Amino acid sequence: MTSLREFKRLRKTEVTSWSRQTTRSLVSIFLPSDAAPQEIRDCLHEEFAQSLAPLNDMYRLPNSVFNDDNIHTILTTFDTIVLKIAYAPELRSGMTRQEVAARLPSLLSRLNPRGDQIPARNAVPTSRAWNMAISQALGPGTAAQDRPSAARRAISLARKANYNNHRLGFSYFAIGRVIQHNAPQTALDMFQIAHNIFVNAPKAELYAAHTATQLATHNIAVGQGEKALLILAPYLDVAYDNENASLLSTLMLLRAEALELTGHASEARKVRLDSLTWARYGFGSENYLRSKLREINALNPLNRKNG
Repeated sequence: MTSLREFKRLRKTEVTSWSRQTTRSLVSIFLPSDAAPQEIRDCLHEEFAQSLAPLNDMYRLPNSVFNDDNIHTILTTFDTIVLKIAYAPELRSGMTRQEVAARLPSLLSRLNPRGDQIPARNAVPTSRAWNMAISQALGPGTAAQDRPSAARRAISLARKANYNNHRLGFSYFAIGRVIQHNAPQTALDMFQIAHNIFVNAPKAELYAAHTATQLATHNIAVGQGEKALLILAPYLDVAYDNENASLLSTLMLLRAEALELTGHASEARKVRLDSLTWARYGFGSENYLRSKLREINALNPLNRKNG
């Protein structure tokens, strides 16, 4: 099976030459046929939107599907504004960068007047070196033993470049991901650092939801149900609002185990049952779903003891 990340890489290779054209008249969208319903929907959201307007992904965007970190799965408010700008009557194909820049302030005021009241947050451009380090840490084609050094390089580059936002947090998240099986305690420390960064970074709530699952997993495994409930609480609505069924079902399944730990067995059963509809849409395969249920259920010390 070809992953969504690999499909994006292949698509970016194909469109490189297109970006040099002044007018785009034809695009092709390729979808994995054996993916979960959510993954197909996510792919359609991004690929169809990018066929209409921006071809490139930018890591510096914290609230967009036009980002290779795959955190956002559906078009955000930011993304819809980008599409409206692309088809605004003030702009036309073939304009120069300077011509577009001259029209953008009035265009943005018309399409998003509330933005006039928000101070500008000028993000530092993402370096090619950091892009490459993250791709080597998490992307296909890198040997397992080389991934941690790539992730560490991403952290170093992010700090030197003052990426004091989701990109720095994602660097720590990346190293946590690649070392969690061989160095679980160090990985936990990295997830905690990433989570703290995401909590304080603008528009990074969905990033924080992903690190919350890692931290709650640890809390459940060591019998700290109350802590798990506290860290999970803010992010159920975040996952729901962002229509991320796989993330929402994972958060709900973790919450069910935390409720079991704290003596709320009947509520735990209800939460677990409610999670299944989301899980079937998010994960697709019944075999994968059963594996996920067993994996999360096995975290609970009460279940390990009974087993």
